[in-house]
Amino acid sequence: MPGSNCTQATEFILSGFTEAPAAQVAQFLLFLLTYLVTILGNLGMIVLIRVSPLLHSPMYYFLGNLAFVNLCTSTIITPRMLAGVLLGKKRITYAGCVAQVFSFDLFGMAECFLLAAMAYDRYVAVCHPLLYALVMSPGRCSRLVAGSYLLGLASGVGQTIGMSRLFFCGSSTIDLFFCDIAPLISLSTSDTTLSLNILRTTSSLLCVPSILVVLVSYVAIISTILRISSAEGKRKAFSTCASHLTTVSTFYGSLLFMYLIPRSETSRGADKWVAVLYTVVTPMLNPLIYSLRNQEVKEAWRRL
Repeated sequence: MPGSNCTQATEFILSGFTEAPAAQVAQFLLFLLTYLVTILGNLGMIVLIRVSPLLHSPMYYFLGNLAFVNLCTSTIITPRMLAGVLLGKKRITYAGCVAQVFSFDLFGMAECFLLAAMAYDRYVAVCHPLLYALVMSPGRCSRLVAGSYLLGLASGVGQTIGMSRLFFCGSSTIDLFFCDIAPLISLSTSDTTLSLNILRTTSSLLCVPSILVVLVSYVAIISTILRISSAEGKRKAFSTCASHLTTVSTFYGSLLFMYLIPRSETSRGADKWVAVLYTVVTPMLNPLIYSLRNQEVKEAWRRL
């Protein structure tokens, strides 16, 4: 418990990456370019899906929402990080930190379930193509997307409640470039049992089922593809899943490394760059992956 002469922190310091001026300039230019590509790529994907009749299908409906989530996630993190690198604004208010935890968790968890819904969509398309139109009806797709956002909202509210019960003495330094619930729990000087329980419960009830849906779907997809006799049929079946599989591997791989693998003092330095992967790089890569690997998207761009 906090001592009687300890006051609640009103702000936090985000440590960032480095204090070397030359390195900061290089980082600013790199992250600025990444953010601009992220904005243009995801906005372009959203507009293309809406205006192109070729892309009016369940898979691209999910992809449009994924692009929106990536746009929001990047905007929550990157502008603040750019200001810290360029202007040295490493301090963030307590209220700002709470808002960042809530927003990041909302869209991060929504992305987990959107990726699971996209895996289920690919499972139905490959394993039960004759039932695809019936199973993936517009109403069901809308419910899957709405459920993803609602579960993300529930996760964000839960983490915010957990953070509101944490107590921090004085000004605390977060060894990261944004406010995340895990390092905040480790910084707290109060009893963190409730916050840890909320974090673990959220991971167990929300993250694990979405990962299982993806794994089970792709086990069934791969099993079905292996039973296809012709090489051309196998290639076409796999090409419908390649883009999503690449996105899933990048996103879940970095999350598992960041939150589930036990940390050591020597490995914590790599945490920032792993966090960069799923907060900055992945939102930029997703529209590029689908644009470069998907023939329908390339054809829609060509017609547009």
